[in-house]
Amino acid sequence: MNTQKTWFVTGASKGLGLSLVKQLLQKGYNVAATSRNQADLLAAVGEHESFLPLAVNIKAEDSVTDAINQTLIKFGKIDVVVNNAGYGLTGSLEELSDAEARENFDVNVFGSLNVIRGVMPHLRAQQSGHIFNISSIGGFTGNFPGFGIYCATKFAVQGFTESLAAEAKSFGIKATIVSPGYFRTNFLMPDSLSTPKNEIAEYKEVREVQAAHQNDINGNQAGDPEKAAEVMIKVAEAPEAPVHLFLGADAYALADQKIEYVKADMNTWRELATSTGFETANV
Repeated sequence: MNTQKTWFVTGASKGLGLSLVKQLLQKGYNVAATSRNQADLLAAVGEHESFLPLAVNIKAEDSVTDAINQTLIKFGKIDVVVNNAGYGLTGSLEELSDAEARENFDVNVFGSLNVIRGVMPHLRAQQSGHIFNISSIGGFTGNFPGFGIYCATKFAVQGFTESLAAEAKSFGIKATIVSPGYFRTNFLMPDSLSTPKNEIAEYKEVREVQAAHQNDINGNQAGDPEKAAEVMIKVAEAPEAPVHLFLGADAYALADQKIEYVKADMNTWRELATSTGFETANV
């Protein structure tokens, strides 16, 4: 295993990103990691000769480009990119304002696109690389009342990563969608999960789901982020990479359920829905 590969990880001061960075450094990789606050990164990870902590505004293309350039100056190349920066957002579609919805897209979607645009010229030039885009099981199934906008951002990640995998394949570059289920990180804590400024009392089911995530699920998630990081590292070192990487038994169960629902709808309406072509004239 080439332990001198360089990883570029965004959103690395906590959660899955932090677990991944620590494991990578222990295994001898070079790691450039980003957070909004460099001090937070240093406090979480510590000093290391193979570690480059970077303060980055993921929404600002210039800030992202500067971080990529600093990584290339220090390590000479980038081999693996992990777009992990993002945050959760609860609230019904009616409750959330345009500004609240757009901010979630700016970070979860356009932040990752800023990184992809910045790093692709270097990966193309070296004819190799692997991009992991962290989605969610909520990016594969949207059956979570009160998480519609968040799910929409992660559905977008799924879509553009599938396209990226097809676009980048001829350059020797891999792209993988990572769809975790519930992992015991700080994702459901107040600093990572935003709530609507203007709640509507009638949305009782949304409030119940929101409260369950904040009070019952938080701290009791079945997934171990250390094991999730191990899986990602193994996938990065594998000769062939999956486009879809579901993480956790719960993610697999929910994905299987969604696939069966889609199949059922297709089969129920197949005859009518496929009778939509122009009539072929008899010769």
